[in-house]
Amino acid sequence: MTQILIVGATSAMARGCAFAWAAQRQRLLLAGRDRDELERLAADLRVRYHTTVAVTDIDLDDPCPRDAWLEALETEHGHVDGLLLAAGWMPDGDAMRRGEPALRVLQRNLTGPVALLNAFADRCEQRKHGFIVGIASVAGDRGRQSNYVYGAAKGGLAIYLAGLRNRLAAVGVPVLTVKPGFVDTRMTFGLPGLFLVADPFRVGEVIVKAQAAGRNEIYVPGFWRLILLIIRNVPEFIFKRLKL
Repeated sequence: MTQILIVGATSAMARGCAFAWAAQRQRLLLAGRDRDELERLAADLRVRYHTTVAVTDIDLDDPCPRDAWLEALETEHGHVDGLLLAAGWMPDGDAMRRGEPALRVLQRNLTGPVALLNAFADRCEQRKHGFIVGIASVAGDRGRQSNYVYGAAKGGLAIYLAGLRNRLAAVGVPVLTVKPGFVDTRMTFGLPGLFLVADPFRVGEVIVKAQAAGRNEIYVPGFWRLILLIIRNVPEFIFKRLKL
């Protein structure tokens, strides 16, 4: 039975993936900063699906060596076969333009995740086994004035995942990049201008199916691929005048 580490497990999309994997009787390791909420989620999954679910603490703001963290995790819980990186943070647009919040956005959405993914990728490469799923965002496809710091972090993560996919293809380890549009989460709650907001549990099912199918990159819901194709091809002299 596969054991999957879900980082940022209390996020809405991560919950959706956790429920989909638990329904397949996969073993789960739920990681995040809110231990009480992780325990509640783990208890729910155990009761619903009669599968093994453990919890562990991780804070991507903490610069501790991630190879040592993974070693200790596997010593306690056994071999980790897959990793879902679902952690992220986005303050309001005004806050993101200031120094400290901007740096925290980059830490939580890019540099912290990359440190963990680097360590896990090394283990996958040595074992020639495993898989990685990373949650990026449609915000990373083109910079917009409303969230360009967040978009830069997620865009950087998407490029990192593409390079990692290229690297790990040689050893048969798949890397899936997920680019969600508007999903009904705590991060998007109350934001103006939202439309076609997706159910995070449905999104989780789509992500799990895409990983099993060996997909490289998906937009969820799928129509965002067309929307972003249009946005990416708007000429810059027009785009820079738009209020997006």
